[in-house]
Amino acid sequence: MGWLPWPVIPKKHWPKISFREKRAITPEEHQAILDHEPNPDRKAFYQLCWLLGASQSDVAFLASENVDWPARVISFARMKTKTVSMIHFGDEIEAVLKTLPSNGPFFPKLRKLNSGHRATEFTRVCRRAGVMGVTLHCYRYAWAERAKQCGYPERFAQEALGHNSKAVHRAYSRKAKVKLPSLENYEKQAAAGNIIPFQPPQVLPAGQQASRPQGQLA
Repeated sequence: MGWLPWPVIPKKHWPKISFREKRAITPEEHQAILDHEPNPDRKAFYQLCWLLGASQSDVAFLASENVDWPARVISFARMKTKTVSMIHFGDEIEAVLKTLPSNGPFFPKLRKLNSGHRATEFTRVCRRAGVMGVTLHCYRYAWAERAKQCGYPERFAQEALGHNSKAVHRAYSRKAKVKLPSLENYEKQAAAGNIIPFQPPQVLPAGQQASRPQGQLA
C-alpha cells in the first residue's frame, strides 16, 4: 500500500503467480446447468450465453430493440470494447427470444445486478449440477471453439464475438479440435463446385504495386 519506503520482500522473491487455466464449457455441462436452474429468466440467460457467445453483461442488457426480426439479426455494442457485434440467429435463438418480453429489456432483474452477483448465482447452479471449473466467461470460449470445429469462417466469428484482432479470437479457440477432411474428398467437392477455392494474395517484388482495374479507387 506504499506505507513502507522499501518492500519487505523483493518482488522477484515472491512465488510465481499461476493463473487458473481457462477452458470452454462443454455441451453436457451446459445442459446440466439448465436442468438444475429452476428460474426461467436465468435459464434463458444461460441459453443466450451459449447460443450468442456474448459476455454476461452484454446478454443481461439485451432488449427488444436489439433484435431485427425481419433480418433475423441481434446487434449490440459490447460494453467492454464498444465494438458492435452482429449475430444472425436461427431457430434455437428464436425459440428462446419468444419466451422473453416482446418490449423493453429481456432481463430487467438481471441487468440490475452487478457482474459479481450474476457470477455468484452461476456458481451456485454449477455446484448443484456438479459442474466444476467454469465461469460465465467460459461461454465465450465455447462459442469460439464450436465455430472453429464446424469450419465457421474466422472473420464471421470475429464479427459475431466483437473481437478487434485475430490474436484475441485465436486465444479463445486455441483448444478447438478440428476434424480435417481427406484431400481426396476435398478435391472431389472442389471439382463438383461445392467449395470456393482460396486465392492466396499475389506476392510482388519490393517497390512494385499491384495493378488495379480501370476506374477502381485505391
